[in-house]
Amino acid sequence: MHPATPPTANAPAARGHRTLHRRGLLRITAAMVTLPLVLGTATACGDDEAEPGGPVSIEFFWWGGEARAEMTQQALDLYKQKNPNVTINAVWQAFDGYYDKLATISAGGNAPDIFQIDDNGLAEYAGRNVTLDLTPYVEDGKIDLSKHAESLTRYGQIDGKQVAVATGENTPAMIYDRTKLAELGVGAPQEGWSYDQFFTWAAEVTAKGGGKYWGTMDTSSDYKALWLWLRAQGKEFYDGNKLAFTEADLAAWFTLWQEARARNATPPADVVHEAVTGSVATQLVVTGKAATSFMWSNQLGELQKATKNELGMVAYPGDPKGQWARASLYWAGSRSTDHPEVVADVINFLVNDPEVAKIFGVDRGLPANMETRTAIEATLTDPAMKTTVAFENALAPKFGPAPTPPPKGHSGLRNKLRDIAESVTYGRATPSDAAKQFFAEAQAALAG
Repeated sequence: MHPATPPTANAPAARGHRTLHRRGLLRITAAMVTLPLVLGTATACGDDEAEPGGPVSIEFFWWGGEARAEMTQQALDLYKQKNPNVTINAVWQAFDGYYDKLATISAGGNAPDIFQIDDNGLAEYAGRNVTLDLTPYVEDGKIDLSKHAESLTRYGQIDGKQVAVATGENTPAMIYDRTKLAELGVGAPQEGWSYDQFFTWAAEVTAKGGGKYWGTMDTSSDYKALWLWLRAQGKEFYDGNKLAFTEADLAAWFTLWQEARARNATPPADVVHEAVTGSVATQLVVTGKAATSFMWSNQLGELQKATKNELGMVAYPGDPKGQWARASLYWAGSRSTDHPEVVADVINFLVNDPEVAKIFGVDRGLPANMETRTAIEATLTDPAMKTTVAFENALAPKFGPAPTPPPKGHSGLRNKLRDIAESVTYGRATPSDAAKQFFAEAQAALAG
């Protein structure tokens, strides 16, 4: 056993003398890729025991693509350089299956010390008492949110507690293939188009695509597309823990996309199915099968790295008042962590350090810290990131008021919408029958 190296001035000391019985499941999951960080010369004892003031090891779990993986590793390496007594075991995977894995791990009371989450799961995990209450660390300034956009800070609060900290701000964006559209001689989609205008345009793209390229991804299964469509009509998705729209509304939404299929604006069901999980790698706009994908504004950079064609972005069809400034992602801590001060310090570092802001750019949204947001906007060189900033800045004055984060049960309900919508896409159910099934299952999902 080597003597423990004392903590640096920047690093918080470990709280107490505890054995780290940490999450072997994370390390052995074949679907995940471990990002090993370069460790300092000081190591813990052979039984991984953390001595007072000695080395600390925490688990860090998140999703993303290859480009985000590189950025995240750079940021964590930077923290390691400044805090050599802290080891961060970082594990990541694609979005598809992330919440299933997080649910499995956290069910045993061993949630990762820090994990990435979005508003689809925020209320769910806070309601299960999985998340660490960060309120004391915000109040004493260990997590400094004084320069963060107030709306984004509130997005991380459940029942009066700060259960997570927003990484940044984004909004839904329709990503389209500029290069392919130019080849086909079709103009770009425009902000403010109705869905009827959009489908007319998409059908033209399909007609010129030669039978193997379509105008748009079918997003009848995408909750955020449905949500914006409802908001453009003055409605909402949720009212507390209940649905705020009607069965007739949902049947109309499914019918809208059924008509798009009839107009040949969308691909066959099997092609649509490839992209319904939301994973960047399978989006039809980068696999070369459709001209548009319905994503989030901060995902343009990741999508652009997956294709040689130049991509652009525009608001979803309909009145842009349906859009809002959303907390793109959050960092949350585990209530079961052995090192809450370290967790708070790492989160504070990731959301406030200017060097980290330069590394991340707008990959996890426009920075929540307004000072770093302003600073990096002028220094961005990546064309996709510059496009993201320009898009959101131009759209922001048209945003409608932000809704509250989705309630507990939303993550499961989102999956039910996907599966039930696909039953219409494949012709196994009518829009009315599918809407009826969704509402029957929604009550149980939101009450659970």
